[in-house]
Amino acid sequence: MSAPSTTEFQSALLRKARWHPLEFVAWAVAFALPLVMPSHSLLVNEIAIVALFAMSLDLILGYTGIVSLGHAAFFGFGAYAAALFAKLVMPDPTVGLVIATVLSALLGLVASVTILRGSDLTRLMVTLGTALLLLELANKLDWLTGGADGLQGVVMGPVLGLFEFDLYGRTAAWYSLAVMLVLFLVMRRLVHSPFGATLKAIRDNRLRAMAIGIPVVSRLVVIYTAAAGIAGAAGALLAQTTGFASLDVLAFDRSADVLLMLVIGGVGWLYGGVAGAIVFKLLQTWLSAVTPQYWMFWIGLILVLLVLVGRDRLLKPWTWFGAGQKKKKGGAA
Repeated sequence: MSAPSTTEFQSALLRKARWHPLEFVAWAVAFALPLVMPSHSLLVNEIAIVALFAMSLDLILGYTGIVSLGHAAFFGFGAYAAALFAKLVMPDPTVGLVIATVLSALLGLVASVTILRGSDLTRLMVTLGTALLLLELANKLDWLTGGADGLQGVVMGPVLGLFEFDLYGRTAAWYSLAVMLVLFLVMRRLVHSPFGATLKAIRDNRLRAMAIGIPVVSRLVVIYTAAAGIAGAAGALLAQTTGFASLDVLAFDRSADVLLMLVIGGVGWLYGGVAGAIVFKLLQTWLSAVTPQYWMFWIGLILVLLVLVGRDRLLKPWTWFGAGQKKKKGGAA
């Protein structure tokens, strides 16, 4: 059997990049939610932000195989950059968003040297160390960042000079959804391109990718920089829509939560970050209302079940034991 030609390979990539009709429906529903359920606009805004953050991590984890426990460094840096820009320079949210994204990408470019060598465990520790360094720096520079009290007095202007941020959060929700959609299109085009195919080759076997001529180092630097910029954009959205930035945006919890979202939704496809963010935030909202002190226990229990029985069978308890297990083993045989 002959190897597929370049044209056939590009055609396969284009087929994967085509939109399914259900995707248009899903995005239409998302943009309609702040209008249909205005009381939940703030929740929609928060889900859009964390979903964008999760997708940025999936670029390096799911598509490139880079394990990170410090992705909150770029999220928090973008949040502080946008908040400081609005407070000290100008309150235009779109300009602040661009500035925060570019600065976060530059930080990612500098930090990319930490993921070029070593094992997965080394990268976990080094990326975590980067986030902790920024956290301590933000705490010490209290004259600039507000320290433990947070950066207050951030007032945002209207989006595009037309849409004022309202108390119900509808403008914030539409703003975050619009930015999320634009960056989702960019990421979708990226992962379904020949560049994205080389990322998957690096993820599967870095040495083999180097052997066939893929410039592994430059690919890793580019995707890490892009992921950092997108994470910074998510952090900027949080600061702009809440008018506040605190040390919480750089905390380890941020990095851990976004990893949990990808575990729930699945890695290696962009909608996994969206699905994980939706499930995680809805569970967090519901469980914290039912059991304020123990909601993390229930989320942890769900994650344990997810790992033990698998994502596809989580909602089918009758397949966990007995006949369901035997049937699965028989089918595998």
